[in-house]
Amino acid sequence: MLEIKNLNVSMNGKPLLQDINMTVLDGARHRLIGHNGSGKSTLINTIAGDKNYTIDSGQIIFNTKDITKENATTRALLGMFLGAQNVPEIPGLTVLSFLKHSMIAHKHFETGHDLSMGEFLEKLENAREQLDIPKDWLNRSVNVGFSGGERKRIMLLRLILTNPTFAMLDEPDSGADKDVQQQIIDTIKKMTDTTFLFVSHQDNFANNINITKTTTLENGKIMIK
Repeated sequence: MLEIKNLNVSMNGKPLLQDINMTVLDGARHRLIGHNGSGKSTLINTIAGDKNYTIDSGQIIFNTKDITKENATTRALLGMFLGAQNVPEIPGLTVLSFLKHSMIAHKHFETGHDLSMGEFLEKLENAREQLDIPKDWLNRSVNVGFSGGERKRIMLLRLILTNPTFAMLDEPDSGADKDVQQQIIDTIKKMTDTTFLFVSHQDNFANNINITKTTTLENGKIMIK
């Protein structure tokens, strides 16, 4: 699913990741661990195409395609999903509009056809009921006034609707109570066609997801045990 070859990453000239070699197998539940500042979020955001990070050398291969120079939008349309740790508030853009435009873009990219409003609303309603998300949340601005746990549930709603090939979740359990954590676990278990790469500091949470492999980062390097 994902192969990283000799990846070196910097920001404003400061080296952040050094000689990263990592493979994520199709269908994996792959966990990244390491102390704060070890490079976990940097790696995930670099894979997702965050333009704040500079790839100095190396390659990112996704589904046999070299995406090293592709932007974040293209990577998302190819099937990548990022559940970031700190998602910005977007005043004026409702959750409903955000989800609709995202699904329209994915539908057109995958099939060349437009997504009908009826199809969108049907999928949205099914996902909303699955997560027990109140309807009034859909008319609120993205992340404005939402608690940490509520933001995680909106992230899950987006995850279910886009149904990505490959999902990266950066500390999905952070700021979530036990009920929301269980929702995250249940959702991941149900999405058997999606490969997951995630960061989690909580062993109990991670173990419930049936980890297939763990990679440890330290000072921007992968630690070989």
